[in-house]
Amino acid sequence: MKTSLAKIIATAFGAGFSPFAPGTMGALVGILIWWLLHFPFINFTGSYFFPFMVVMIIIVFLVGVWSSNVMEPEWGHDPGKIVVDEVIGQWIALLWIPFTITNFILAFALFRFFDILKPLFIKKMEALPSGWGVMADDVLAGVYANILLHFVLWCDILPF
Repeated sequence: MKTSLAKIIATAFGAGFSPFAPGTMGALVGILIWWLLHFPFINFTGSYFFPFMVVMIIIVFLVGVWSSNVMEPEWGHDPGKIVVDEVIGQWIALLWIPFTITNFILAFALFRFFDILKPLFIKKMEALPSGWGVMADDVLAGVYANILLHFVLWCDILPF
C-alpha cells in the first residue's frame, strides 16, 4: 500500500511513466492541476488563491520528498519516473503570475529551460540527500523561472 501510494505521487498520477519526456509531462500535469485548482477561487479577486497554492506547494513538496525516498531504492537516485518535483517547480514558476494562457506558456517554457539546463546552482541542489535533492533542484528552477517571468511582465517587453 505504502509503495503504491508513493508511486502514484512520485509519478504525478502516472505522468512519470510517459515514454516521451516524462519531466515535461510532469510539468504539464502541474499546469493542469493549477488550472483546475483555480476554479473554486474564480469568484474572488485572486487574493485567496495564491496563499492556498503556497500551502499546497509546501504540503506536496514534503509528500514529494517522502514518495521519492520510498521509490529511490527501487528506481535509483532521481530517476526520470519521479516527476512530482516537476509539478512543484511548475507551481512555483506560476506563483503570483496573472492567470493567462500566454503566462502559462511562458512559465512552462522558462521552468523547463532552467530544469533541463540546470544553471546557477540548480545542479548542486541534486547533491542533497535522497528525496530532498530530487525536489530541491526543481524548486530552484521554479524560483528562477518565476523571477524571470515577473521581470519580463514588469518590463512589458513581450511583443504579444
